[in-house]
Amino acid sequence: MEKKTARLTVLIDPQKKSALETLCQQQDLTPSQVVRQLIRDYLQKHGVEYSTRSDSATTRNNN
Repeated sequence: MEKKTARLTVLIDPQKKSALETLCQQQDLTPSQVVRQLIRDYLQKHGVEYSTRSDSATTRNNN
């Protein structure tokens, strides 16, 4: 699980927000979880590599 490190504010119209919240609730997810997954997928699709705090901790612990 990624640790909270930064806030991203996204403006969307209220109808889309409501539809997203309803779908997320049906799938037992939060909108934040869905957005984080979309970002990970988008970065992967475009070959962007990045490290997470857990990656850094793992690297430190393995040395």
